[in-house]
Amino acid sequence: MLKSYALAGALVATLSAAALAEQTMNRTTGATTGGPEFLTTLPQNALLVSNIHEQNVYDPRESKIGEVKDLVLDRSGKITVAIISVGGFLGIGEKDVAVAFSDIMATERDSKWWLTVNATKDELKKATGFRFDKNKGSWTLGAK
Repeated sequence: MLKSYALAGALVATLSAAALAEQTMNRTTGATTGGPEFLTTLPQNALLVSNIHEQNVYDPRESKIGEVKDLVLDRSGKITVAIISVGGFLGIGEKDVAVAFSDIMATERDSKWWLTVNATKDELKKATGFRFDKNKGSWTLGAK
């Protein structure tokens, strides 16, 4: 749950400067000098992590090819990579691959987000695999 909240904050940070400039965000300063700024409005065109994380991903033909398992941020807080889980059954035999976040297209359908990537399930299965190293708290090269 904490991971989802951290990702949600990071995703809002990834909105482009142009999109943020279009929004008028009223701010109030914290009670103490140097405190955080509290927003009174949010960007209207923001995409939430909850609309991406653990959501199905489809190919251009609308066939399910995987599920977003994680999002990777750079040091500035910009989401750069989506980890997509592909293949397997009930978690057995699945493979986690890294896809540039910019290659994932999100559209809204029937009040739900629809994620697509211009690749087939077979192409994802052939991609380099990654695994999450719990000791390091990061993704590392894994099964091919």
